[in-house]
Amino acid sequence: MTAEQAVTALENTFGVTPGERRNHTKGTCAAGEFVGTAAAAPYSRSALFSGKPVPVVARFSLAGGNPKAPDTAKSARGMALEFRLPGDNLQHITMLNTPIFGAAKPQTFVDMIIASRPDPATGKPDPEKIKAFQTSHPDNLAQATFLAKNNPPPSYANSAFFGIHTFKFINSDNKITYVRWRFVPQDGEKRLTNEQLKTSPPNFLEEALIKRTKQGPIRWDMLVSIGEPGDTEDNPTIAWPDNRKTIKFGTLTISSAMPQKGAECEKINFDPLVMSDGIEPTNDPILLFRSPAYAFSFAKRMGGI
Repeated sequence: MTAEQAVTALENTFGVTPGERRNHTKGTCAAGEFVGTAAAAPYSRSALFSGKPVPVVARFSLAGGNPKAPDTAKSARGMALEFRLPGDNLQHITMLNTPIFGAAKPQTFVDMIIASRPDPATGKPDPEKIKAFQTSHPDNLAQATFLAKNNPPPSYANSAFFGIHTFKFINSDNKITYVRWRFVPQDGEKRLTNEQLKTSPPNFLEEALIKRTKQGPIRWDMLVSIGEPGDTEDNPTIAWPDNRKTIKFGTLTISSAMPQKGAECEKINFDPLVMSDGIEPTNDPILLFRSPAYAFSFAKRMGGI
């Protein structure tokens, strides 16, 4: 499986909007800051956790390559963050509002995109093809079940976002700790009711986010779970047990939001492997594949293709 094959599958399923992302095409830009806590020091030496405000450029989005996807769709929502650290260093964090991912390996992700291709006769995915895909790809089951059972949020401000992958934190003594993180909204988690799912307009998330930032800052707490022996390090489809030690490592504050056209987040490639000293990737095949796939898509859209 190559990055080109993955991007081509997205293009064949969703079509191409020249100059736009091939996945998570529909999105909104935002800006704010992150302040880490002293509790992070025993685990990571990253400047992200210095305790000083770190400027952040953010992007909120819907999964898929349809720029007109309805905000009621039972698909994943994304939060992508670029932390601008001292010395022109960067830290990227890209997350979904599902605690697990829908593929343990790139082939499953591409097969899912192919199975989701709309039937020309109906304009919708063929239920039989989706069923066949899910039967033959058990690693997709956990995320598919979560999305089916949980309605999407009425606002990005009311959604938790998960790092999905396992990462390595490295402290000043070079000690490695395996971690997973999530960002939990101080506004509280909320979901659309079944009735709201039927009656809500197709575009409300961007307006809700912009309106909310005008009322005051939106905050998410970064909660980091500490891994224990036996916890999976390379499979984002398997959740860690709920009883893992969890520590607050900082707070993200979003103070403004705006349509992405011409805004700062529009041209950022939120490559999840852009990391600061003190944070490293694991050998998760999905995490490692995202970087070249993002780069291939980025090169296309920057070329106006």
